[in-house]
Amino acid sequence: MKFSSIPLNDSLQKNLKILEYNQATDIQQQAIPFILADNDVMARAKTGTGKTAAFALPILHKLITAVNRVNILSTLVLVPTRELAQQIHASFIQYSLNTDVKIVAAFGGVSIKPQISNLMKGVDILIATPGRLLDLLSNEHLSLKNLSILVFDEADRMLDLGFKAEVDQIIKQTPKNRQTLLFSATFDDSIYKFSKLLLKTPKVITIDDKNEVVGNVEQLVYSVDADRKRELLSYLIGSKNWQQVLIFTRTKKTADELAKEICKDGIKAQSIHGDKSQGARDKALLDFKLGKVRALVATDVAARGIDIVDLEYVVNYELPFVAEDYVHRIGRTGRAGKSGLALSLVAPNEEWLLTAIEKVIDDRLLQQWLPGYEPDLTKTETLKRSESKKKVRKQALQKNTVKGRRRR
Repeated sequence: MKFSSIPLNDSLQKNLKILEYNQATDIQQQAIPFILADNDVMARAKTGTGKTAAFALPILHKLITAVNRVNILSTLVLVPTRELAQQIHASFIQYSLNTDVKIVAAFGGVSIKPQISNLMKGVDILIATPGRLLDLLSNEHLSLKNLSILVFDEADRMLDLGFKAEVDQIIKQTPKNRQTLLFSATFDDSIYKFSKLLLKTPKVITIDDKNEVVGNVEQLVYSVDADRKRELLSYLIGSKNWQQVLIFTRTKKTADELAKEICKDGIKAQSIHGDKSQGARDKALLDFKLGKVRALVATDVAARGIDIVDLEYVVNYELPFVAEDYVHRIGRTGRAGKSGLALSLVAPNEEWLLTAIEKVIDDRLLQQWLPGYEPDLTKTETLKRSESKKKVRKQALQKNTVKGRRRR
């Protein structure tokens, strides 16, 4: 379906043409009519399928065409991370060019004063993280009493990051007769339980199979010893002339250390994670988008907050402990129909994590050896023997502990 056939305001249609949005994606085709018809919506679609436009466009249409509209907050979009708030805010701004809709973003990590100033000028749509929103509400800089639309984007991630208590506080301050839209990359039991408290007879949209990987992303796995991962990574970036590479680690410390080591190899790199100031994170992302930085090393805080359409390469320097996060990580490439490469570097003692990922995506990922970087099998056998001895000692200790309890 072409966007021109969707009943959207002329200003929106003009902006979509400028942005070269011609063909609506599946999630957009299904969600937009439901939202325009004032239905609650619960939608699941993998990353990179156009979820933001699916809710932003009909919301903007409703505001633009409203009779006697005043600049009072009517739409709240709740998101889990600062990066996602900025990304969605930027999309709303693009879609609403040459209209009088006022859009504000509010998130932590930066001064609250400019955000308060923006709100005081009038606001129709607020994109916010839960913590900063509660700060604004508790200090009476904002009211949700006139809210007519409440959107949860990346709802599963919001629950994963432990925002349930904050979200519950926010919901209590919203009108019961609002329209609620819940968008998520995955649906699980916690999401279904959460949705029952929020939605009224929702239209349910499921575009893809659970945890399905985007089809135009090539997945490649190299087996390599842990102490040679950085060497192999720098070799691949340099020899293949990769210019924009997003690299994922499990911890903030590893992200910082890896970025420093890559720089020593002559590759400009920066790290981004939750301990960085918002200014530092913004600068790192901007430098990465502009090509000033060749490699960006990130923790999972950025897995759903980076939106670069032309990003070709994602590297799992360390596989995630939560298998589902693998899907979100590699979803940063292969966006908007583009092709991408997702490379995972797997040490012998990490193979159990790969097995868990294969179960989640229901696919087998073939491990390969790159000549010159083959795993040292003697190290592998030594490691296996060591782990086996630890397991035996642990079992013996548990057995002795049980015997001791019985004697007492």
